[in-house]
Amino acid sequence: MSLDELRVLLDRHARPDLATVIDGVRICKVDQAAGPESSMSGTVLAVIAQGGKRLALGDRFYDYGAGQYLVASVDVPVTGHAMDAAPGVPALGFGMTLEPAVIAELLPAGPGDVPQSPGTARLGIAVSDAPDELLDAVVRLLRLLDRPRDRKTLAPLYKREILWRLMTGEQGDVVRQLGVADSSLTHVRRAVRWIRENYTQPFRVEEVAQLSGMSVSAFHRNFQAVTAMSPIQFQKNIRLQAARLLLTNRPNDITGIGQRVGYHSPSQFSREYRRQFGVPPSVDAARLRGGAGPAGAALP
Repeated sequence: MSLDELRVLLDRHARPDLATVIDGVRICKVDQAAGPESSMSGTVLAVIAQGGKRLALGDRFYDYGAGQYLVASVDVPVTGHAMDAAPGVPALGFGMTLEPAVIAELLPAGPGDVPQSPGTARLGIAVSDAPDELLDAVVRLLRLLDRPRDRKTLAPLYKREILWRLMTGEQGDVVRQLGVADSSLTHVRRAVRWIRENYTQPFRVEEVAQLSGMSVSAFHRNFQAVTAMSPIQFQKNIRLQAARLLLTNRPNDITGIGQRVGYHSPSQFSREYRRQFGVPPSVDAARLRGGAGPAGAALP
């Protein structure tokens, strides 16, 4: 019953910009399957009510469908596309931002219940079947879209319940580590944030390891484990996604955009862009100029 009501609520409240009036909650409705697009995952919970989605992170692939959820514990570059979507039978998904500060408050007896140094961190994306308790909490949260009088008081409570269901569920280890200041996952998140904020500049891995609070060997091991790519590969993905976004507004300035995102060699920029998106920037720019902007792979 929860999944049926979830479909109805998502279908009724879906908007083109994915946003809702509840902070941190998004609704995705896709009426037809499309080709893969690249974006950042966000740090989110995504629940599928109808249809399905495929995500690629590095060389790993994740399929999740109706009644399943995906957790992204780090904001990583992904490629994704909706599946099993058609006019009249759209793919429908719920998304909610994961808030480390709230998770920290919910840790049963403080950070001591979560391993401080758990060895190598787990991959930043995981898929599981959604238990009834989680689906029920999501449905109650979405019902508030029709109940503005209750929304301000009850939305934070239902969001906390959803986080609690995640923390005590199959992916609980990863979710709980989001709330621990000294977990391996938190150190990797710190490095990811620094690279994203400084992606146009070259960096030494040793410096980022120091900034993240890890030794160089631990940094390499944990960064690869969480993101499925090296720090340099991660930076390259961020640069190319930024370049593609810039091309939507400046399709005639390919060389300038390459330089702006950190490429000093136009040939290297073109080569890596084609490897990432399947076509060179000049061809993609022509398509973008025609009004077909990148659709994005944003969760859910």
